[in-house]
Amino acid sequence: MSGKDRQKQLAREHYERQTQRRIEREAKAKRNAFVGTSVAVVVVIGGVIAATTLLGGSDSSATATPAASASPSESPSETSTVAKPAAFDPATGTCGYVADTDGSPAKNVGTPPAKVDTTPTTMTLKTNQGDIVIAVSAEKTPCTVNSFAFLAEKKYFDGSKCHRLGSDQFPVLQCGDPLAKADGKSQTDGRGGPGYRFVNENLEGAKYTRGVVAMANSGPDTNGSQFFIVYGDAQLSPDYTPFGTVTKGMEILDKVNKGGVITPGPDGTGAPKETVEIKNVTMSSKS
Repeated sequence: MSGKDRQKQLAREHYERQTQRRIEREAKAKRNAFVGTSVAVVVVIGGVIAATTLLGGSDSSATATPAASASPSESPSETSTVAKPAAFDPATGTCGYVADTDGSPAKNVGTPPAKVDTTPTTMTLKTNQGDIVIAVSAEKTPCTVNSFAFLAEKKYFDGSKCHRLGSDQFPVLQCGDPLAKADGKSQTDGRGGPGYRFVNENLEGAKYTRGVVAMANSGPDTNGSQFFIVYGDAQLSPDYTPFGTVTKGMEILDKVNKGGVITPGPDGTGAPKETVEIKNVTMSSKS
């Protein structure tokens, strides 16, 4: 190889390294709770549907198939030092919420009380498009419902916009980031969280069919404030806590879906053209 050819090879390798680093930086910046923050892709490989999502409050991506699921990668230091949330303890009626060390909270509202309130049965999202009423299960998802009751009381969701609309293969609307602009331009939509994490719940046999409401996440036990509403049948592995079902307002989801997205990503998802702004969230013990 001549000296000139060697220089060309080195230049090409340098360019490839720079390109790879740029791609990695962009992928990290697009954290998506879901579904966390950025993209959800459904692909068919050898007849097997695989859902790849950036789902929760971290920069990691999760890949899941019907046969197996891979949790997001974590560095050894994170695994050994970060506190782990505790599941609901029926004996004490408590859940263990822990601090999320991944950045500052979108709104600093504190941490839910450990003692769980199991009375809520209904959650209402009052939006600019109309009310979306959700039947929630504090029995099956006590830590999740308790968190929503706490955040609703703190007006955490007030004024927030649902930032990601899915595609035909990934029929969901993702909400719950108070910092999301949902303008089709922001690269930080989906990064916002409440500053704490809690466990996954109710995963056994979980299905994400039309009307199901579930938590977005970036791996096991990384739930925060972001959630998604399914308006079709989403082929996802049972890794996202289903905590409720829409009883009123699905026509709103259908309208938003029909409107499409502002700037579609490679997978067809993006901020919805039909803005969905959550005016407030209320929890009630009345069905």
